[in-house]
Order: sequence, then structure tokens, then C-alpha cells
Amino acid sequence: MTRKTALVLMALLILACYAVPYLLIGQVAAWYGSFLFWTLAGVAVIILNAVAMAGYGKDGE
Repeated sequence: MTRKTALVLMALLILACYAVPYLLIGQVAAWYGSFLFWTLAGVAVIILNAVAMAGYGKDGE
């Protein structure tokens, strides 16, 4: 995956972090739906940041 692709996915993930809690799981009373979403979103952010920053400074970009 390229750096540009990782950054585009990160932008989509940021939009999802605003949309999902209000549109999809806002009416769910159980806490575990929200917990699962934020856990997976957090892991995705960590992975996408690692991919986007891999090799940073080595190739002069």
C-alpha cells in the first residue's frame, strides 16, 4: 500500500468516525457496539499511520 492510499483511507476513516456514531449506532442502547467500533477504528488508525510513515525520511519525500 502506498503512502497516498494510506492517507486517503485515513481521511475516509475520519469521516466514518463522525458518521457511524450518529447515523448507524446512535440508537443502539448497548455499549458493546460502540466499544467494538472505537476499538477497530483505533487499530485501523495505528496501522494506517504506520503504513503512511514507513520509510519517512529515507526517500526524500
